[in-house]
Amino acid sequence: MLSVQRLEAGYGESVILRDVSLAVEPGQVVCLMGRNGVGKSTLVKSVMGLLKARQGRVIFKGEDVTKRASGDRAKRGIGYVPQGREIFPQLSVYENLRIGMEAHRSSAQRRSKEIPAEAIDRFPVLPTFYKRRGGDLSGGQQQQLAFARALISEPELLVLDEPTEGIQPSIVDDIQEVIRSIRDEGKTAILLVEQSLDFVRSVGDYFYIMEKGTIVWQGAREDLDNPAVLKHLTL
Repeated sequence: MLSVQRLEAGYGESVILRDVSLAVEPGQVVCLMGRNGVGKSTLVKSVMGLLKARQGRVIFKGEDVTKRASGDRAKRGIGYVPQGREIFPQLSVYENLRIGMEAHRSSAQRRSKEIPAEAIDRFPVLPTFYKRRGGDLSGGQQQQLAFARALISEPELLVLDEPTEGIQPSIVDDIQEVIRSIRDEGKTAILLVEQSLDFVRSVGDYFYIMEKGTIVWQGAREDLDNPAVLKHLTL
């Protein structure tokens, strides 16, 4: 599904990612972990085409998309929920969701004014907010909106960057259940960036840990409690 191969990327003269490789298989939830500032979001932006790779390749469904624009990657089937949500605060909830339709691979769906029920059924509170501005929602509600906006395009790969950051525990539980249900359906793979060990244990199938811009460990859930692994996650 997704293969990141020996990726190098950074900002200006600074190199953040060095020789990073990881893979996400169809229907799998892969969790990317590590302390703040180790390069997780930089890797996500490189996968999405928001940051140009200096070396290495990003392969999606067998095709090299390393030089493809972010919009093209979205239309090929990659959905994205960025850190900080990045909804449009002056637009209504409905208008924010409609923007998500622009990434749909079907031109008929892109023209449709109806929000697909499959995208919002997971977040039943959103239709009651259709006329409200996105900026008037709570942080947790904005996260639900950003999640639903990404699902509207029916992605084959969903990239989630810190989806539980700064939101109330009840909505963290809701997001946990949504990720589990997506995994159980087996139609959409997920690359999840998350720092909560309890959260990733509950939803993940395979795990990578980053440190100083490189992958320092990868393995299965049962190996996460190894002290040699945990040392990369503690302050």
